[in-house]
Amino acid sequence: MEVLVSLLPPIAAVVLALLTRRVNISLFLSILLGAWLVAGNPLQAVAQTFDWFATVMTDEWNARFLVLVSLLGAGAAFMHATGGSQALSRWLGRRVSTSRGSLLLTWLLGMVIFFNDYVNSVIVGNATRDLTARQGVSREKLAWVIDATSAPMATIGPVSDWIGYQVSLIAGAFAVLSLTTEQPYWTFILSLPWNFYAWLCLASVPMLLFMGDFGPMKLAERRAKESGQLVAEGDSPLSSVEEDLGEVPEGRGRVWNFLLPLVVLIGVACWALWFTGGGSEGKPLMDAIADTDVSVSLSWAAFAMVVTGMIMALLQRQSLEACENTLLAGFKTMLPALVIMVLAWTIGTVTGALETGDHVIAATESWLSPALLPVLIFIIAMVISFSTGSSWGAMAILTPIGVPLAFNLGDMTLVSMAIGAIFSGSIFGDHCSPISDTTVMASIFAGSDHIAHVKTQIPYAMVPAAVSVLLYLGSIIVHSPYLLLAIGLVVQAVAFKLLTRAR
Repeated sequence: MEVLVSLLPPIAAVVLALLTRRVNISLFLSILLGAWLVAGNPLQAVAQTFDWFATVMTDEWNARFLVLVSLLGAGAAFMHATGGSQALSRWLGRRVSTSRGSLLLTWLLGMVIFFNDYVNSVIVGNATRDLTARQGVSREKLAWVIDATSAPMATIGPVSDWIGYQVSLIAGAFAVLSLTTEQPYWTFILSLPWNFYAWLCLASVPMLLFMGDFGPMKLAERRAKESGQLVAEGDSPLSSVEEDLGEVPEGRGRVWNFLLPLVVLIGVACWALWFTGGGSEGKPLMDAIADTDVSVSLSWAAFAMVVTGMIMALLQRQSLEACENTLLAGFKTMLPALVIMVLAWTIGTVTGALETGDHVIAATESWLSPALLPVLIFIIAMVISFSTGSSWGAMAILTPIGVPLAFNLGDMTLVSMAIGAIFSGSIFGDHCSPISDTTVMASIFAGSDHIAHVKTQIPYAMVPAAVSVLLYLGSIIVHSPYLLLAIGLVVQAVAFKLLTRAR
């Protein structure tokens, strides 16, 4: 019973968001419900709700990420205002002449921008939004491709803030076990082949681009192709870069107005991730990445991107007033994401107060065995991450529990499997939940209605998730993750083929 009560607020948030298409109101009501469960009466629930808001917004990590997201919006705004995004779109348009080609390019860019999921959404969305629009691609499908590469790529590398975070969680679990002979980073490397969902999700994009669509996405693509409506009538994108920033004079800007801020962003980010982790003090690269301050590093990088964009705007003889307006418009573009992030973080506080993670784990402890451990951990991670909208939160809850459990039930091989399952299931929630910040970012920078993006994406994500469950069960018999992945790719391809052929 306790597990059901603790799951009520996050489940209410997801269900209300899908039914009403109003994410903010749904989140607020679910937070209020959680506060009522904690406080015991409606009046105290209101007070508790706003106490949680204050706590979440004044948390140093959260506050820095709010600044980071705002700066990324401003940097993207200068890419638009200087004509860089449009120039890149024109340049790519001369080389890509089909909708499939434009989406394959989006997928490839998503594979290249691997060091942070937020940056991935901003850069890939700005680079391909106009290009895919000219090819008649629905905004829902663009959002899916962006979302299907951002978090999965960030979690498998080769170098990212996600990996630093994940390695630090493994190191913490090893410290509890006094495992001084095992290297956390090497254990993470060994867990990568067991992160089935991330690999299958990445592979699902080219598979479906060549096989065709099914479900709600098929209807969205048919609408876009037949009527030219990239967004369905009645749908409302969270934000529109073009509407927020206005039209850019024809011919303004060159491809470098897009590429130079991007190079500065990536260059400063890579340096800052190394520097803030102690790289300048002689730490090895991956140790520095594991100890890095992600929010500080990426904030420096985003600020450098904004400064670069502003300098380029001034060199185009844009006035200081115009630059200031671009800056503020960029902040405005990110406002929906900022609001949803605060609300989603607060839902995380609610689930913490209700001990949702502990109750979910306790409800499944009696089933655990070495053979079933990976699949059960994967499913629990899926539930927690989807309910809370936070993959990092699910990882933080499960890693300190799952790693010692796997070590005590088996050996280091089972530990690697458990870690892969934790990260794999956590990515599912980050990819699919309507209250996930990464899902919100994909909607914004694809120009898609958020709930339309969620509804069209979930069927596409459920296939690799279902195949992942089968592979974790299959690990009882087949012990090679590489062979299992190969089998999984074939099974997923067959499943997609059957679904795309169905009427």
